[in-house]
Amino acid sequence: MKYCVLFLFGVLLFSCNNESKVETEIEKIPMDVEIIRFDKEFANANPADLPKLKAEYPAFFPKQYSDSIWVEKLIDTLQDQLESEVVKKFPNDEKLDAVLVPLFQHIKYYFPKFRTPVVVTTTSDVDYRNKVILADSMLVIGLDNYLGNEHRFYEGIDKYISKEMKPSQIGPDVADTYARQYIKPPSKATFLGQIIYYGKELYLKDLWLPNISDAEKIGYTEEEFQWAEENEEYMWRYFVEKELLYSTEPKLGARFISPAPFSKFYLDIDNESPGMLGRYLGWKIVRAYMENNDTDVQQLMITDADELFTNSKYKPKK
Repeated sequence: MKYCVLFLFGVLLFSCNNESKVETEIEKIPMDVEIIRFDKEFANANPADLPKLKAEYPAFFPKQYSDSIWVEKLIDTLQDQLESEVVKKFPNDEKLDAVLVPLFQHIKYYFPKFRTPVVVTTTSDVDYRNKVILADSMLVIGLDNYLGNEHRFYEGIDKYISKEMKPSQIGPDVADTYARQYIKPPSKATFLGQIIYYGKELYLKDLWLPNISDAEKIGYTEEEFQWAEENEEYMWRYFVEKELLYSTEPKLGARFISPAPFSKFYLDIDNESPGMLGRYLGWKIVRAYMENNDTDVQQLMITDADELFTNSKYKPKK
């Protein structure tokens, strides 16, 4: 027994030292992030400044919209309130730098061809479906979607959505956007293929965002994450017994993968459960695969779901 404990201690110590070395290397990667505060420029502008703004930021002024639309927005009192709240929460670039610099360093370490984008912040009339947009070398962040999950501007938004509308969610949302650039889409439209796709996305967050909680990586509260942890075995048994893994039933996405107030097992536990539990189990499978196989993250991104699942030797936590 004594030798077993010593062995486990040695493995943990080696793992911690190895992770520490990796993080030290990542910190050495030079990273200069240019942040353009378009939200501030627009907030401080008046109608006479519109031609200059359009010339400097043509991407934010689609040609199909007439100037009268932008003039109206420049003098709109609700827009003024929105911009004022954004400046209160993000008065300078400090919070953004603290998130984006280490995130981009981590992406660069694991994917050396990564090119640092120009980051442009804006307000989006609280377009929470498009909080972060990547367009070529420009990363656009709608800061009005991160004012805090209890903000009065979010009162009409469902709680399962507004709970993620806080500054700490910027890192995970940007990571999501970049993860999609690297993960090969599933070759089959099976439930297994879909949950492993999202499992890979969450695994990249493990690598890229090592200092945030698992709950924040997936967009859960701590209580929701704890529920998933405690019910992992029961969920897995349900998916296996109902033969869902290789099903191509389209409704499974809405039931277990898409953001939702709860997952739909059609059981009494539904109202207690968080949404996206398919993503959670896909994450567990991908983690098991990486623990049990000698492979690198680039190879993981293109590994077929069936092969990954077979070689993961995944067993749910009891």
